Amino acid sequence: MAEAYICAAVRTAGGRRNGRLSGIHANDLGARALDAVVARAGIDPAVIEDVIFGCVTQAGEQAGQVGRMAVLASGLPDSVPAVTIDRQCGSSQQAIQFAAQAIMSGTQDVVIAGGVESMSRAQMGSNYLPGSGISPISDTIKQKYGIKGFSQFVGAEMVAKKHGFTRDDTDAFGVESQRRAAAATEAGAFADEIVPVEIITPEGEIEMHTVDEGIRPGTTREALAGLKTMAEGGILTAGTSSQICDGSSAVLVASAEAVKRYGLTPLARIHNLTVTAGDPVIMLEEPLFATDRALQRAGMKMADIDLYEVNEAFASIPMAWLKHTGADPDKLNVNGGAIALGHPLGATGTKLMTTLLYGLKARNKRWGLQTMCEGGGIANVTIIEMA
Repeated sequence: MAEAYICAAVRTAGGRRNGRLSGIHANDLGARALDAVVARAGIDPAVIEDVIFGCVTQAGEQAGQVGRMAVLASGLPDSVPAVTIDRQCGSSQQAIQFAAQAIMSGTQDVVIAGGVESMSRAQMGSNYLPGSGISPISDTIKQKYGIKGFSQFVGAEMVAKKHGFTRDDTDAFGVESQRRAAAATEAGAFADEIVPVEIITPEGEIEMHTVDEGIRPGTTREALAGLKTMAEGGILTAGTSSQICDGSSAVLVASAEAVKRYGLTPLARIHNLTVTAGDPVIMLEEPLFATDRALQRAGMKMADIDLYEVNEAFASIPMAWLKHTGADPDKLNVNGGAIALGHPLGATGTKLMTTLLYGLKARNKRWGLQTMCEGGGIANVTIIEMA
């Protein structure tokens, strides 16, 4: 089977809700990542055979096939096709896996995987038509699972309770995410992975957005302890949940033949692609079991992996993942996670992959694993080997 290589990876710095990126249309924000990843790879954009773009809230400005619109807003030629996919929070991680599958099957040679989410401009849940009385969950499903609706917030609390975490435990994790993200930013760890985005400030000044806006340096457990929980009787708060975020990201995936033909420089080889599904009610626990399967299929052990990115949708998820896998916490989300850096839904998969690649490169390490929880009780796992 043909090998698939990641030859470039970029992300925008995250923008807070109604923050520095909120004035940019999702098409244009996605285009920024597309143009940057092509430039980083040093490839003629005309040879790109497809763009696979993740986006969760496909409503308003993100409706109308936002992947194709991002291509049209970019410097890529009109001849480059695109498709928009929704695997909830794992949308652009699945985009990577679809791109790799196209390469490995021999049907394509150069594909961009990426994603965009402007959560300020297309608010989460707006595609559910709130107030219309319309539900995306049929009565059949509600009766089958004994629920009125699926909730990620309920699922996150269920995971915390199942694994015995306390409010103090999750608050400590939230503080550490902020500490690591602040330290990484201060050390310039994100400098190479972030593509600057031109913005106009409220004062009318033109600036380049290059720093993740959601980081709160100096966050303490005492400060988090004062926050209200999101659910009555729960333990999770805004300080231990992923931040609403605007952003885009992209990676360029190519075959060995394309690498040779176009003089590309691989960053990493995609070693394993896994996706599993389980209980849709607890929902967010599936990365634990998906990781088990991925390692088994790859013939690897957790000790073989040098760094792991596990999306911090809520603190209880990576905490449960650590407990289940016995992984080393010092290798997890080493530059902080979505609690500090934000979670731009459809863009997070390729965002995390970009951070994982540059984290491995900076440490001269070999193996990386990425996973995240997804609505409906699904999880993707991708294992890479640095070139």
